[in-house]
Amino acid sequence: MRILIAPDKFKGSLSSHEAAAAISQGLAEGWPEAEITTCPLADGGEGTMEVLVNATEGREIPTDVTGPLGGKLEADLGLLGDGATAVVEMAAASGLELIPPEKRDPMITSTRGTGDLIRAALDMGIRSIIVGIGGSGTNDGGTGMAAALGVRFLDEKGRELPEGGGYLAELAEVDLSGLDPRIEEADIVVASDVTNPLLGKHGASRIYAAQKGASGKDLDILENGLKRLAEVISRDLGLKLEEEPGAGAAGGLGYGLMAFTGAEVKPGVDVVMQWVGFQELLQGCDLVITGEGKLDAQTAFGKTVTGVARAAKGMNIPVLALGGEVTEGAKELHGLGVSALLGISFGPIDLETSMKKAAPLLRRCAREVSLLLRSFGVRPHLIGGSGGRD
Repeated sequence: MRILIAPDKFKGSLSSHEAAAAISQGLAEGWPEAEITTCPLADGGEGTMEVLVNATEGREIPTDVTGPLGGKLEADLGLLGDGATAVVEMAAASGLELIPPEKRDPMITSTRGTGDLIRAALDMGIRSIIVGIGGSGTNDGGTGMAAALGVRFLDEKGRELPEGGGYLAELAEVDLSGLDPRIEEADIVVASDVTNPLLGKHGASRIYAAQKGASGKDLDILENGLKRLAEVISRDLGLKLEEEPGAGAAGGLGYGLMAFTGAEVKPGVDVVMQWVGFQELLQGCDLVITGEGKLDAQTAFGKTVTGVARAAKGMNIPVLALGGEVTEGAKELHGLGVSALLGISFGPIDLETSMKKAAPLLRRCAREVSLLLRSFGVRPHLIGGSGGRD
């Protein structure tokens, strides 16, 4: 029996590497004879750089950047094993977790640090850049990122706007004369874990800004700011990108990267799976085990579990998804190729305890899974596979 373990992170508890190790340990305890391969994954959110750097034997380069509130901090820039591709993780420079809860305010937070990382990659001579944009603490349409690369955002009096989504409604002109010319030479891919448009009820402000600290009245201001940005970009650059899938990702950073760097937005999990050789690892597998911290209705839209299920379904390989929490909405995953959804907790347990004990809980759940499968005589067809091995 050959099992491929391919989880995402369990946010706040385990990295994808740690989650994969816990699942592997549990399976080995219950089924020592099983052939187990681990493939930690990510979908463009936190942990994407780590997964890609480790998978390609690359390295992380400490880089000084501007934080989301304007202070200086150090963020890692990933250089992949090919020596020609960089990975920028916006969460490391402009992420929500960098901001103390009491200071979270997308009216003023900026993506400038993400632009600093892109510029650092250009300074190294790199022209192929992957930008993972999950985990944002911003709602500025990528204007801070663009400002770090030389773009100026001006009001009707020609003054530069303060950074942050709360000022974009005053935008009158975008000055591209100072844009770093090396951007023209760069091939930038945006690895996104969501497909939201920039504007409207499913857009960046309405869906995500509240969790970044926006108040009810802030939502209208932020929405109008992004709308004004789109109007000016359409007028001056002739670009209509606000409805593109992923334009609303990371508070509109997806939109900004498309507009100012010519980036292409792709599903983050697909980008990661291509780099780690996921399709090749699936060959000959009887079962795939994936998972993440929370399995819910949102998981069906571009998250790692969905990408894994889609790839495995194409080869008729069953998929088990493990979650720290499994909600009613997660049942949508069955139609996408997930054979079974399993919560890792045993007995009544609060969220804080579950997160602290995520590794032993995950290991125990995996052990029980292996014991169950082994009790069926290791016949993959009993769990939905075909052509597996006894």
